[in-house]
Amino acid sequence: MKNNLYQEFKRIFNKDAENAYFSPGRVNLIGEHIDYNGGLVMPCAITFGTYVLTAPNNEGIFRFRSLNFDDKLDIPVQESYKKTGESWFNYPLGIIEYFLKQGHQVHGLDLLYYGDIPISSGLSSSASIEVATAYALNDLFDSGYSKLELVKLSKEVENVFIGVNCGIMDQFAVAFGEKDKALMLNCDTLEYKAVDSNLGEYILAIINTNKPRKLAESKYNERVQECHTALKALQQELDIQNLCDIDSETFKKYQHLITNEVVLKRATHVIEENDRVKLAAAALATGDLGEFGQLMYDSHDSLKNLYEVSGKELDTVVEYSLTNPNVAGARMTGAGFGGCAIALVKESAFDTFSKEVAAYYTSKIGYAPSVYSSLIGDGVGLLKETANL
Repeated sequence: MKNNLYQEFKRIFNKDAENAYFSPGRVNLIGEHIDYNGGLVMPCAITFGTYVLTAPNNEGIFRFRSLNFDDKLDIPVQESYKKTGESWFNYPLGIIEYFLKQGHQVHGLDLLYYGDIPISSGLSSSASIEVATAYALNDLFDSGYSKLELVKLSKEVENVFIGVNCGIMDQFAVAFGEKDKALMLNCDTLEYKAVDSNLGEYILAIINTNKPRKLAESKYNERVQECHTALKALQQELDIQNLCDIDSETFKKYQHLITNEVVLKRATHVIEENDRVKLAAAALATGDLGEFGQLMYDSHDSLKNLYEVSGKELDTVVEYSLTNPNVAGARMTGAGFGGCAIALVKESAFDTFSKEVAAYYTSKIGYAPSVYSSLIGDGVGLLKETANL
C-alpha cells in the first residue's frame, strides 16, 4: 500500500499531493507503568508509523480520508470542533481544534492518512496520528511551535478532546525518536538523553498477541490509585512527590509504612523498574545486550508477578523466548492486558523465531499472533524522498 500513496491521493482527490509527512509508532524498551509515577522510561521510535499526504483546497473544507478505515469526514473550517463518535478522524480534528484555540490561522486541506501500525496493539497508533497531524499543520501554516510544544499539545488532545488519560511518553517518543537510539526520558521533568542503541546482530521483534488492549475496561486506573496509596503511605516519613523519587535501597528502609500487601507489591515493581531503566541505559551504552536482555526478562517477571498487568498471551511469548538461544531478552511492552511483547532476536534467526513463536503461541492460546521485525527509527518529519511512496 505504501508504494502507491501518491496515486491513491490523486485517485481520491483528483489532484496531486504537495507534501508528505511520517510519524512513527513506538515501543517502550523498558520502564513500564513508570510514566505516571514520575520516573524514567526508555521508549524508541519504530519503523512502522503513520503517513499523511496533504494538498490545500480553495473550498475552506477539511477532507479526511484514510486507506485503513472506510469512515471519512468533510467539515468546513470553523471556530471550534467537538469529538464525534469513535472514528479515527477525531485525532486530527482534535489537533486542528487546539491550533484554532491557540489563535492560529488554518485553511482548507485535503488529507490522506495511511498507517502500517497494527491497531489496538499498544504501539501508539493514536499518538502517531496526532503528532503527524500537528507536525504537518505547524509546517504548512507556519505556526511556530517547537517540537516539545507539539508533543504537549498532542497529549492534551488525547487527554481532553479524545478523553484518554495517558502520560506524555508516547507523543514524546514518536516526536523525538532517533535512529539507533533509545530515549531515556524523565516523565516528571521531561529531560531526556538519547542513548546509543546499536543492536549489532540483533533486531527488535514485535509480537502482537492479537488480544486487543481495552485500557478503559482494564485495571489500569486501579493501578494508578494503588500507586497513589503507596505514595501517601511513604509521605508519612519521606518528603517525596513521586514514587520514583527514591531508589530500591531507600525503599527497603521505609516499605514498612505500606501495610497493604497488594499496594506494597505495586510500589516494589515501580521503584525497582525505575532502577532497571538506569541499568539498562548503561548496558545499551556499552553494547552489553546480554545484560540488557536479562533486564528485559526481569522487567516482565515483575510486571507479571508484582504489578499483575500481564496475562496468559504475553507470558506465552516470553515463555517461548526463554527457550530460544537466539533471543537475548523479551518482555511485554505498553500497559499490558494484551497488546504486544517485544524480543531482541538475532537478525539471522528472525524467520525461524517468527515461525516457532507463532506455532508455540497458537498451540497454547488457540489463535496465532502477528510477528514483525523493526529497527529503531527516526521521529516525525517531512518526507523529502517521495519516490518510494
